[in-house]
This record gives sequence, C-alpha cells and structure tokens, in this order.
Amino acid sequence: MTMGVAPDYMLRGLLFDMDGVLVNNLEVHREAFAEFFRRYNVKPSFGDLSRLFGKGNDDIMGELMPREIVERVGIRELGYEKEAIYREIYAPTITPQPGLLEFLAESERCGLRCAVGSSGYRANVDFVLDKCDIRRYFEVAVAGDEVTRCKPAPEIYLTAAAKLGLEPSECVVFEDAEAGIEAAKRAGIKVVALATTFTRDFLQNTDADIIVDDFRDVNVDMLRRLVEA
Repeated sequence: MTMGVAPDYMLRGLLFDMDGVLVNNLEVHREAFAEFFRRYNVKPSFGDLSRLFGKGNDDIMGELMPREIVERVGIRELGYEKEAIYREIYAPTITPQPGLLEFLAESERCGLRCAVGSSGYRANVDFVLDKCDIRRYFEVAVAGDEVTRCKPAPEIYLTAAAKLGLEPSECVVFEDAEAGIEAAKRAGIKVVALATTFTRDFLQNTDADIIVDDFRDVNVDMLRRLVEA
C-alpha cells in the first residue's frame, strides 16, 4: 500500500475584497449611484442595486441602465462616470474598516503576504489604498477592469493568489458580498465574511466559513486554524 503525502495547509496569504472590506462604503456607493441615476433620469430601486453588490460595474450597468443609454454612452464609460462621482463624494471622509490597520500590522509581523482582489475598477483600488495609506501592506492588487470575468467567477482570486506565487489553499479571502464569497469558494479558498454590507443572518445562508463584524474580531491564529481545518 502506497502512503499518500499529507497536504501542506499552511497559511501564507490573505486576499482582501475592497468595497465593504477595506472600507465600509455602502452608503457612499448608494449616494453616488443616486446622483449618477439622477443625471440619466433612471430610477432603479436600491433593492435592485443591493442584489448586484460584489459584481463588476459592467455587469451592474448592463442590468440597471436602459439599453439605449448603454449603447449611446458605452458600458465602461458609464462605470467610469459613476465611480468618479463616488471618489469625489468619499475623498473627504474615507477611513479604513475598524481594526484593519491593526490586523494588517499583525499580518505583516507574521510574514503573511497580502493582495487586493476587487471587482471595482483600478482607479477605485488605487484611491482606497492611497487615501487609507495602506498600499505598503499589499504586494498585489487585481481589479475588475483587468480580468476577463468579475465575481462570482473565481478569476480575480485565482489571479491574485498566482501573482503572490501561492496556491489557493494557502490563502484566506475576506469578503462581504455573496458574489465574492462564491468567487472565493469556486477558487478553492476559505472565506471570512464581514457583516458590513449584509447582515449576519443573510451571510449565514452563504458558503462563508466564518462571519465577523469587522477586523477587530479577526486574528492570525484563527485564520491558521481555519486553513488547517
């Protein structure tokens, strides 16, 4: 009988979604969408919007904006316009998620490598990393306008892990939305869900492995146990 080699389940990397994870920005996005829709005289409900959180802007615009406007302006251009409104609104008040800075410092001391994996545009990723002064903690950032398929497809997280030189099984993902949780699980990665954008009750019906309120509830030891489980 041939003995199998035990798998190496050591935690080496952390992959962070951006919206609702690095920053708690749900209400800012709602405000930006409201202004954006006002400009085009479009009136989707915020219930329609909420079910799309975590997906890429191209997907959101394709579902919420009338086809005539999409064809006239361009789906990517609409997304860029909306996100410019978001950054203008958020710039004066943006702050990191509670506990994030302390957790990033702990992760750095423990030698864990970090990446951002967001369905948001590169301009938004750069905006958050720079305004929150956290870029130094992240070796890699993968944005939604740099991949073929956004969440819930696994491409963003598979790409982020590969750019860190790590296997998906060596990483943990931090997410807040169902689409992102699905993306991580399809990539074969354990998921910690933050109850920022959605409630704990909602997240309990997803495939998240752990649910927390924010990073004050997270430490490296618990993540090591999660990966080793």
